[in-house]
Amino acid sequence: MSTEPRINDRIRVPEVRLVGPNGEQVGIVSIGDALKLAQESDLDLVEVAATARPPVCKLMDYGKFKYESAMKAREARRNQAHTIIKEIKLRPKIDPHDYETKKGHVVRFLKAGDKVKVTIMFRGREQSRPELGFRLLQRLAEDVTELGFVESQPKQDGRNMIMVIGPHKKKAEARAEKAAARAHRGDDSTDGSAGELDEQPPATSV
Repeated sequence: MSTEPRINDRIRVPEVRLVGPNGEQVGIVSIGDALKLAQESDLDLVEVAATARPPVCKLMDYGKFKYESAMKAREARRNQAHTIIKEIKLRPKIDPHDYETKKGHVVRFLKAGDKVKVTIMFRGREQSRPELGFRLLQRLAEDVTELGFVESQPKQDGRNMIMVIGPHKKKAEARAEKAAARAHRGDDSTDGSAGELDEQPPATSV
């Protein structure tokens, strides 16, 4: 079903409530007079409220209106950049060094505006000690509380326990901040080495 409004000769009603190009109310006029005004103004007659009685039509440059609407929609889609879910896998008895490494990945993902799915993998007898995984997930959530929040509480999923941490920062905000930081470094640095250090590795499960 088309969502395009009817314009000009496609508007087949005896009269319309006419709105001028600057939003001024012209009033109820015959369709013939409305089309004549549009032609004299070198504008289009566009039906903007088809269900009103009589339908509301506006004088406008329809080509320009469609272009501006498409640009706004594209910008809105860019600003709504989809949040990606990264995954980090831990063992319930992880050693301190590995924990810090994994936490670093979580921090990086959250700073980039991505969600993080944290999976605790139980093996053998560990499955009888779910509290180990629960405490580890709680500890991780507390360690990154400035960057993210628990979006999905820890829950058992077969041999695994899963928790999802959402970023406080939206993806678009994170990208904007990263771009600004990169531009700032470009002003201060004499070579490109600083920018290279900041490059993120490809998104993968860790």
